[in-house]
Amino acid sequence: MNEQKIKLFAELVEKEQREMYAREYPGTPQNSIDINASVRVKPGKKYVKIDVGTSGKYMVDESGAIWGIKAYGVIHHGHQYGTLDTVNAWNWGGYTARLKTA
Repeated sequence: MNEQKIKLFAELVEKEQREMYAREYPGTPQNSIDINASVRVKPGKKYVKIDVGTSGKYMVDESGAIWGIKAYGVIHHGHQYGTLDTVNAWNWGGYTARLKTA
């Protein structure tokens, strides 16, 4: 798995989460934003977990596909959000990722 692409993906998710808080909730205290928008990467045997705030949010498989989760550590096969090569086509700032419109 490409660690550099995963690192860039995690940085993009955190950046867009912080932008969403600034735009949608302008009075939010900075310490709350730091807690709720921080991104952690947790490598596993089959998947890399991408946690946002205190919850699991996305998982990346060995091929680089990005998935939503059903429960922590369980991918949701119905929610795929592109791949590590297409992260810039998505908006990562909401509750779930959304494909950007042209």
